Amino acid sequence: MASLYLGIDLGSSSVKVSIVDLNTSRALAQATEPPDEMLITAPVPGWAEQDPIVWWRHTVVAIKTACKQLQQAGRASSEIQAIGIAYQMHGLVALDATGSPIRPSIIWCDSRAVAVGNAASAGLGANYLAAHTLNPIGNFTAAKWGWVVAEEAHNRARIAHIMLPGDYLAFRLTGERTTTAGGLSEGIMWDFALRDVARPVLNSLQLSESAIPPLVPMMGVQGTVTREAASETGLPVGIPITYRAGDQPNNAFSLGVWSPGEVATTAGTSGVMYAVADNRPYDEAGRVNTFLHVTDTPDNPRQGVLLCVNGTGSAYQYLRRLLSCGRSAPLTYPELNAMGDQAPIGADGLRIYPFGNGAERMLGNANPGARWVGLDFNRHEPAHLVRATLEGIAFALTEGLRVFDALDIPTHCMRAGEANLFLNPTFREMLASLVGTEIELYDTDGAAGAARGAAIGVDHANPQTAFGALSCSRRIAPRPADGAPLQEAYAAWRENLSL
Repeated sequence: MASLYLGIDLGSSSVKVSIVDLNTSRALAQATEPPDEMLITAPVPGWAEQDPIVWWRHTVVAIKTACKQLQQAGRASSEIQAIGIAYQMHGLVALDATGSPIRPSIIWCDSRAVAVGNAASAGLGANYLAAHTLNPIGNFTAAKWGWVVAEEAHNRARIAHIMLPGDYLAFRLTGERTTTAGGLSEGIMWDFALRDVARPVLNSLQLSESAIPPLVPMMGVQGTVTREAASETGLPVGIPITYRAGDQPNNAFSLGVWSPGEVATTAGTSGVMYAVADNRPYDEAGRVNTFLHVTDTPDNPRQGVLLCVNGTGSAYQYLRRLLSCGRSAPLTYPELNAMGDQAPIGADGLRIYPFGNGAERMLGNANPGARWVGLDFNRHEPAHLVRATLEGIAFALTEGLRVFDALDIPTHCMRAGEANLFLNPTFREMLASLVGTEIELYDTDGAAGAARGAAIGVDHANPQTAFGALSCSRRIAPRPADGAPLQEAYAAWRENLSL
């Protein structure tokens, strides 16, 4: 039985491609491009942009590499049944009438549109937002689009369509300009009550509804690979794209987080707590945000509630670069991890706040920058810096769960992929001890999850069909002995959180 599905995961650091055999639940091919990291440009402090054409170039190389690996494994790309796409959320891609981007994409961690979103939210009022968008407009895609319309007169008239980053990849593969309800919800352009485009939001920002592409289902046929795309990628003509989701809903879906009470967490470039709910939660302060979950249907509504800390893996990577200065070779992450293990819980009073990667929604869209508090030149060594950075990341994620508790969102099951900071035993044990919940780790990633989503999207099969063979690879239990000292260090960290 044909069983191969291809998943693409477009992040801000790289593009990952996996080809999964559902019969064995194994990835037969995996590729990441570029080998290092994609460039994020910041022409003005607080801005963050990437070129969509560069995304596509890396996607093409990754697909070709994965297909070559597949051939080496004795299989053929003609066996691929469908394609799924996961992507970095909240970005704005603006296309002209020819389908060319009119400017670089304004990506998720760009801060320029905060004032635009806040003004629109104030005009619409909290009652409208609570009943319809479930989020302040904040710094999301709608606000970024509004900023372009207000500030770039030379581009305003050129906009034919706006897209999320995953919509752009789908367009390059299929030649069709489309988007999804999930994508619009991530951009704060979706009305949860009416299950339609949030027209008052568009009107408040003077945005044209005609620029929103037609809707396709998050799971279901969204178009097929064109001859042009097939020529570039080496894929056969006609393969359907049957799944599209933002990276965090996709990550949760990949981990089997489908129902209320289940939580997915990640700690890559950014860190996330993502809980599934069914009661349309709204946080007026905008610290957490509510989007359509991948499993949402009109008859069985599901929302994903997301807490994002922009600087987690990026903070750890920055520390690695800093501590590698003057060395003949950069520190490896295992070396960095071992260094941090030499410092005690609480890092002898050193506290690090990892907020150096753009406006933080958890802090009311403030952009305070990263801070070190309590640094003592006579006591603190590099090991303390490592430990304090890991603690600061774990404390920031734990802070998000306090918001979930305040909104009566249950969080009885926590899952993560065995990747990024969750490869660090100290970090994952620290987080489990802080939240008092066992963390289940799974050997999967966003690209493999998108591939499994594509399988479900082909015929709307039960998720167990695609995920039945996925099993927990490791369970991380809280360490009772660490609980009290970690909570004490967390309380001290919280004292300076708002400064």
